[in-house]
Amino acid sequence: MNPSERVSGTELGCFLRACRNRLTPAEVGLTAGSGLRRTPGLRREELATLAGISMDYYNRLERGKETRPSPSVVDALAAALRLEETESEHLRILAVRAARTSPEPPAAPGRVVRPGVELLLESMRPHPAHVVSRTGDLLAHNPGGLRLLAGIESWPVKQRNVARYLFLHPSAREVFADWGNQLRGCVAFLRALAGTDPDAPDLTTLVGELLLKSPEFARLWARYDVKGHSHGRKTFRHPDVGEFTLGFQSMRLPDTQGQNVVVYHAEPDTPEYDAMVLLDMAASEPPATVDNGFTKKE
Repeated sequence: MNPSERVSGTELGCFLRACRNRLTPAEVGLTAGSGLRRTPGLRREELATLAGISMDYYNRLERGKETRPSPSVVDALAAALRLEETESEHLRILAVRAARTSPEPPAAPGRVVRPGVELLLESMRPHPAHVVSRTGDLLAHNPGGLRLLAGIESWPVKQRNVARYLFLHPSAREVFADWGNQLRGCVAFLRALAGTDPDAPDLTTLVGELLLKSPEFARLWARYDVKGHSHGRKTFRHPDVGEFTLGFQSMRLPDTQGQNVVVYHAEPDTPEYDAMVLLDMAASEPPATVDNGFTKKE
């Protein structure tokens, strides 16, 4: 993978090609046939047949020469490719963007954390909580919300980013019990963002850095997986309190250009809750209400 890869380009064609390459003929009820196949997955003509469109039209779509597929064609391709709902929606977004003659300029990311939100983070203790930008920059936190990502406090404030931590910080592999799944989910989230704002400077800068510094990121980025996750459970192997599993919930903050507050939780009177209390006590960073390097407003 060339580290200088742009996030934009013909995203629709690239996504179609990646999805086609990871789908085998057997998965869609086709026989592989005789002879050596030069493609890892479906051939273009096979996918075109399954979607009920001409091979020439599909070729133009994948090569970026056709940029106005109808909704029915997009849905037929999603069905033929066996896409999940999140992936199908991503394909629809890419098709809409491809049809625009004058793409809208990317929106500026929200980096201003409102004081009321910071007070909310503090009130959530001992539940670890933090605010992240749309690309995962750590903008504000309560003590546990920072300490949960063990070692990230050693980085300068403006370098603290969840994706950067996962791929580049030496502690991340040990902190997350399912580190590999965390990597895949992180890249899939950034890929989904690239479908809506492919030329946004905050995204292109982060992706460019990770492509250059992390072969694992480059490998996963080339897969074009897309996925969002707003809740679930994560298991941590933390140097302060040992291994514990917490639920998490991510919630979009309105009027912030993409900020999310992420809160980790556990039932009271459980070992997991006790681990949160210990983590909060062990946290050496000051509360999130102090100046964290970003401008605030009322």
